[in-house]
Formats: sequence, structure tokens, C-alpha cells
Amino acid sequence: MFRRIVFSAVLAGVVAGVLLTGIQQLRVAPIIVEAETYEAAGPAAATHTLDADGSRHEHGDHAHGTWSPADGLERTFRTGVANVGMAIGFALLLAAAFSLRDDVSWRQGMLWGIGGYAAFFALPALGMTPELPGTEAAALEDRQGWWLVTVTLSAIGVALIGLTRGWPWKAAAAVLIVIPHLIGAPHPDTYHTLVPAELLRTFIVATAIANAVFWVVLGAGCAIAFRKLA
Repeated sequence: MFRRIVFSAVLAGVVAGVLLTGIQQLRVAPIIVEAETYEAAGPAAATHTLDADGSRHEHGDHAHGTWSPADGLERTFRTGVANVGMAIGFALLLAAAFSLRDDVSWRQGMLWGIGGYAAFFALPALGMTPELPGTEAAALEDRQGWWLVTVTLSAIGVALIGLTRGWPWKAAAAVLIVIPHLIGAPHPDTYHTLVPAELLRTFIVATAIANAVFWVVLGAGCAIAFRKLA
């Protein structure tokens, strides 16, 4: 069973990670490159790499003062490696959950993927949207802490909604999902951006679509691989 979990996770993770990277390069990365032109005209120019959820990490002398990947093939390759590694990690969680059930079809796997999308992207993004270069944000540690709490509670809430029966469980799930948003995501005291609002909206939509495709393919693909390796 352990080998079945690992192999199915690797197969699904590679496919979904490569697909996500392709969508990012076609739809998301060009928006980031355009945003960087606005940032370069501002007081702090830096280079960035793309996270799976569309957020950027800063590099260079104005960020960490360390080496950063060059634009083009090297940047794409390293983003792809990160995406595949992340996808395999998520697929391991899905395959482990599938092992506890009698049988999982690709349709059920797709629903699990939709649940993952809600817990790991959609619900956290309600309080803290993906960011473009040239926009101010709260301290990284604060954002990471809020995201981790939100993902944890959201995942538990989504699981309760999908796997339990009875309104008490559903009500408990709703409370868990709402708690982080009642607390509120960390934001800077004053918000400033060098990026046009329309570009930011386009970026948020593009990252939402990219992640939705990623999670649906990951869930369905992991379920298919898990059944084939039985």
C-alpha cells in the first residue's frame, strides 16, 4: 500500500505540476513581467520567482541580497521543479486519504481536488489575495502564519462538509472556515501599489483559474493512478 500511495502521488504530481507550470508561463508569468516594469520604475527594483498560488518571492540586492535565477529558461525550470515538488506533496495527502476508502473513482478524485482548491487557495485568497511585484504587503512572517492557520482550519472544515452528515458537523465546519476571516488577514497600515488595478484583477483571475485546473487534474489524476496501481 505504501508503494501504491507513493507511486500514484509521484505520477499525478508530475503531470499536475508540469501542467500548472505551463499555464503559469502562458497566463500568469506575462502579467508578473509587466508588473515588474512598473516596479522597476519605482524605488525598489528586484527580481521575482513565481509560487504555485501565483504569489511572488523577491530576490536580488533589494530583497535578500542573494543570487536569483535568470529570466527565461532557468526561471521557468526552477518554477517547474518547485511546482512538481509541491504537487507531489499534495498528491501524497490525497493518495493517503484514498487508501482509507474502499474505492475512489476519477470523479470522486476530482471532488477531492476541488476540496483541496477551496482549502489551499480559494478560502485563503478571500482574505489575502495573490500579490504582484510593486504592491505593498504585511510582514512575510505574519502572512505565512495567517495562511497556515487559515489552510489548516479550512481543510478541516471542508473535510467535515464532505465526509460527515448532520447539521451540527456542517455548522462546526462553517465556524472553522470563518474564524480566520473574523480575525482578519495581516495587511499594511497604508496600502500603496505601482501596478494598475486592472492588471491586478487580471492577475488574480489568472492565478485562480490556474490553481483550479491544477487541483482538478491533481485530484482526478491521483485517483486514476491509485486505482491503476491496485
